[in-house]
Amino acid sequence: MTQEIAVVGSPEFTTGFRLAGVRRFENVPDDEKTDRLDDAVTAVLEDDSVGIVVMHDEDLTHLSRQVREAVETSVEPTVVTLGGGGQSGLREQIRRAIGIDLMAEEDNDNT
Repeated sequence: MTQEIAVVGSPEFTTGFRLAGVRRFENVPDDEKTDRLDDAVTAVLEDDSVGIVVMHDEDLTHLSRQVREAVETSVEPTVVTLGGGGQSGLREQIRRAIGIDLMAEEDNDNT
């Protein structure tokens, strides 16, 4: 079964992904994030057809503790946040997704 990418966030955030062909998205306007973001994220996490969930990094602050924990520990689907965290944030997401730190060897080569 082919898994798809889902994008959760404001219409401004999801538009570029939709134009690139992403078909699964949850639009949550900024003024409704406190009320609707938990439900939108939960819906995509529970969707078996979704393999990757893309969110804006700042949206994590709008999630309840329970949903944020589900996002942070989710392996399938893998949750990728954009817009913050820098290199170390992406590194942690990759390590969590595949179970190893691909950049650890690179760090050892530089010492």
